[in-house]
Amino acid sequence: MAVDSVSTQSSVLDQYAVKDTTTTDKTLGKDQFLQLLVAQMNNQNPLDPQTNSEFVAQLAQFTQVESLDNLNTSVESILSSTQSSQALQASSLVGRKVILSTDTAVVDTSETFKGSIALTNGTDNLYVNVLDSKGNQVSRINLGQQKTGQITFMWDGKDSSGNVMAPGTYSFDAIASVDGKEVAMGTSLPANVDSVTLGINGGEMLLNLAGLGSIGISKVQVIGQ
Repeated sequence: MAVDSVSTQSSVLDQYAVKDTTTTDKTLGKDQFLQLLVAQMNNQNPLDPQTNSEFVAQLAQFTQVESLDNLNTSVESILSSTQSSQALQASSLVGRKVILSTDTAVVDTSETFKGSIALTNGTDNLYVNVLDSKGNQVSRINLGQQKTGQITFMWDGKDSSGNVMAPGTYSFDAIASVDGKEVAMGTSLPANVDSVTLGINGGEMLLNLAGLGSIGISKVQVIGQ
């Protein structure tokens, strides 16, 4: 691929009045640059030949062009390798469960649901309100006194009356009593990976989660089985 090399180093072009005939591509490849350098040497004034320092400067320009060209090739190779690695990683994630920072999850109420709370302050009373997709509270999980840290909680899929709720999307609001005030705490919940969207031009890979939409893979805390 051509690289921009002569916009600021144009002694060869200026001396021989060589102009760029394109209107959109202002680049010069290393082969064209070398041809112009040879032309300069063949047509220089014998009464006023190019000095050694000028010739060395021209060679330095050529070396810079070639180095940039090689660097571009290396970057393209790295990008291609990264994309291949990303595709392999993507294929292994589909159908697996991941843990991420969120308050919403798709719950199979036929089995116990497990999440965790990032408790930033010790509390005398920690609890989690379970809300259905319409925002109605269906249950509360009481965890009592807890110290700062990652606190695990579980929901059996039943409402406050002991009835098994229908599978679906539920929200989990963790609340801690801190200095007499109720403070919301962040939760980490599981989600299933339905599919993966590869990043474009080295961009971040996106995980398409069941019932939750797409998130960047950098937001995933844990990749499960």
